[in-house]
Amino acid sequence: MSGVKREIKFGTDGWRGVIGDNFTFKNVGRVAKAVADYYNLKAREHSKACVRIAVGYDTRFLSEKFARIVSEVLVREGISVIVSNRSIPTPTLSFAVEKRKLTAGIMITASHNPCEYNGIKIKTASGGAAGIEVTSEVEKLVERPKKAGWIGKNAKIEEADFVKDYIRFLKGYIDFERLRNMKFRVLVDAMHGSGNSFIAEILKGSRIKVEFIRSDINPSFGGLRPEPVLENLAPTVARLKKDRFDLCLVLDGDADRIAAFAGNGEFIYPQKILGLLTLHLRQDRKMSGGVVKTIVGTNMIDAIAKKLGLPLYETPVGFKYISELMVKKEILVGGEEAGGMGFKGYIPERDGSLAGLLLLEMMAYRKKNMLAILREMEKEFGRYYYWRDDLKLKQSKVNVRNFKKIKRILGQDVVLVKDYDGVKLIRQDTSWLMLRASGTEPIVRVYAESKSQATSRRLVEFGSRLIKNVL
Repeated sequence: MSGVKREIKFGTDGWRGVIGDNFTFKNVGRVAKAVADYYNLKAREHSKACVRIAVGYDTRFLSEKFARIVSEVLVREGISVIVSNRSIPTPTLSFAVEKRKLTAGIMITASHNPCEYNGIKIKTASGGAAGIEVTSEVEKLVERPKKAGWIGKNAKIEEADFVKDYIRFLKGYIDFERLRNMKFRVLVDAMHGSGNSFIAEILKGSRIKVEFIRSDINPSFGGLRPEPVLENLAPTVARLKKDRFDLCLVLDGDADRIAAFAGNGEFIYPQKILGLLTLHLRQDRKMSGGVVKTIVGTNMIDAIAKKLGLPLYETPVGFKYISELMVKKEILVGGEEAGGMGFKGYIPERDGSLAGLLLLEMMAYRKKNMLAILREMEKEFGRYYYWRDDLKLKQSKVNVRNFKKIKRILGQDVVLVKDYDGVKLIRQDTSWLMLRASGTEPIVRVYAESKSQATSRRLVEFGSRLIKNVL
């Protein structure tokens, strides 16, 4: 395998590969060199004296070693490097880039992918995810490196504590005084990832009791992928049945995504969290701005934005598209179906820990438990049932655009087709089915939503059969 040249492609959220297959020390060095070339060339174009890049890493196998290789390559190319002195969540790295006014950031993480993966995310000077205009150029430079020349003077690697500023900011962002005397009991499932202590640190000094599960570093993630979806949360459900909590927060591997459980153990899908936080920021905090969802976002967000009189935007899947809007427009909140959410007055990037803290804040503002708040939202805006299935591919690739011509699904006509990212088939009753190839794994995702749990499942089963028949 070592002699096979493997393509390096950036997907919806960075470049990811299997460790020891295409994610190797050599290939990581090639990508780091390409990133250095890109930013050095840009510096020359704009007559800037030097480039400064932050490097961070999560708790995955060899992440710290990969971060060291990236740092060494960058400094060899004349770029000054500030590398985290410990494993951190991705938003901590993003915040450090913006706070320190650096050129860019590189995060070693494969986010929610299985343990055999690792990856690289590039962050822009704003702290947001690099868009295709950056990653496509980096891909070209991997294959055709350019001599950008020595840009910086006295380039060196400096270790730094990125955590202190991050915690201070989040503690100031939330209404800590309102939370200080609340006697909530909160369970945090860190899924063996890098968000393993931050919420407790931010709430230090309050009467809120925070307990953790799966907070130890385990590069195998206990045999489960560190993605906060129900099938990976059996240990969490078991703990919630054993003890009573007011809220349970679940973070993914690099703590930029979130899911939650209400006090009775009911799972709160990320789509519902986005709705709850839109209501909280607008109604409780009186903040303004638009709302962003992706093409696979719930119809409930449309209803909430309309009721609140807020502009609504829809993007392709991938938080980088939401990041771009957050830079260009006044955005109150933006979120993706997988649980990544970003907020006004912060970096244009998602943060699972902040989303969880804002859920606690919402309970404090409304003086109600999360289940009561959830039921009020569903009573006013309807109860939507969202379902998803991931179909693993081996050798075959599926062109989901071939399904654009489907005219009828489960007895109802298809009245609208969206195909700018996968294929979304919308039925007469506004329920929908979507088929989309993953940008980070050999997977086709099948999504559906309706106002009936049974219908949503049937829609996903219908879509899964379509894919399986092609394969």
